[in-house]
Amino acid sequence: METRQVNLNGLLNREDISLVLTRLSDNGFPVYVVGGAVRDGLLGLDPGDVDILTQADTGTLGKLFKDQKTRLVGRSFSVTLVNGVEVASCRTDMDFPIADLGMRDLTINSMAWDPLTRNIVDPFKGLQDLENKVIRFTGSPGARIQEDPLRMVRACRFAARYDSCLEPESLAAIRSSREWLAGRTAGERIRMELIKAMALALPSQFFTLLHNTGLLSLVLPCLDRCYDLDGGPFHGETVFEHCLLVGDALPARQPLLRLAGYLHDAGKFDAAGIKDGKLTFAGHETRLNAIEKDLAQLKFSNKETQYMLSLVRAHMRPLTGESTPRAVRRLLAMLDDLGLSHRDFLRMRIADKKGNLAKSPYTLSEICVRLEKIRETVSGQTAFNINDLKISGRDICEILGLEQGPVIGKIKARLFEAALETPELNTESALKKLVREIKI
Repeated sequence: METRQVNLNGLLNREDISLVLTRLSDNGFPVYVVGGAVRDGLLGLDPGDVDILTQADTGTLGKLFKDQKTRLVGRSFSVTLVNGVEVASCRTDMDFPIADLGMRDLTINSMAWDPLTRNIVDPFKGLQDLENKVIRFTGSPGARIQEDPLRMVRACRFAARYDSCLEPESLAAIRSSREWLAGRTAGERIRMELIKAMALALPSQFFTLLHNTGLLSLVLPCLDRCYDLDGGPFHGETVFEHCLLVGDALPARQPLLRLAGYLHDAGKFDAAGIKDGKLTFAGHETRLNAIEKDLAQLKFSNKETQYMLSLVRAHMRPLTGESTPRAVRRLLAMLDDLGLSHRDFLRMRIADKKGNLAKSPYTLSEICVRLEKIRETVSGQTAFNINDLKISGRDICEILGLEQGPVIGKIKARLFEAALETPELNTESALKKLVREIKI
């Protein structure tokens, strides 16, 4: 076992961390900082969340920190939150802390830092794996996976995060155990891994690893089936490659938008056909069933799902330097109906073009032209939603002497179409005049 002195003293400057470490040590309980905080500290990164391991049991922790805000969380393994800091009690008194470290998922997460000696306890050579850019399960890969199959997805995410490779035995274990993921892991937990992956510099590496291990067919089968699908005559890459390029080109700060980028062309598998001897994907943006099924399996909320499906529906709608004001108005009305902002629509369009290796990406001036067309239209009095009309259903009822009902809704829809075509008509007087001229 390697023990190396490492300076992670910055952790002691945090009042919440220092309080826990000092009080446990002063009361005679060995205590260590473990897991991700040690890993990231060794890499010179901000540790973020900090996990603490001690020999004090949960009852003792409650007494020691009774003057602090504490809460017991976890099902299979109880953790005490002290002012939000996770403090885990050892699972066995034998060989502390090595026995507990041996139950963690990956070697790079199985290191501990002693705040008294400033030594790193590294029984599974996690530091070596970190330096060699290797992702390896701690101890027996099969045993670690059997304890929690989600660890297979986590291994892929960490490999992508640190630009590392999966150690051969760990890779083989994932491939042979991958079916455990579907039957033994809640969709919500897989969803959380996907969201975390969206913050990576290149989530495409994560999706590629998922495919290479066979996990992607269980996580997002709608995307996995596109792996060898020809991109067609207008692309220089496969559909799978295109989806990865588009997702990588979208901002990490918007995880749902980015995930929609990775899925935006997944409908091409169902839409693929041959016309005049050429591969086509007509209407692929409407082939949403497979995408929707996968998102439901992963327990995305209805709101999240509809947002991503709306982005897929809208991504083929054209907007060019030659788009007429009428076409722009109709585009914005469609986006309003889908609940999308024109900014997210443009972000997807720009990424879609950038991910096409057969074409050049938009230049800054081309982007500015499109944005200006939208701004000019938005700044006017155009009705982009039927509720933007300067006339109400009650007004129509009074003019025509009718009761509220489907007929009134149809009349409002006709007025909305007229206002889209000619924005100047969206005034109370003009619309009332149109109502009087309508033949029912």
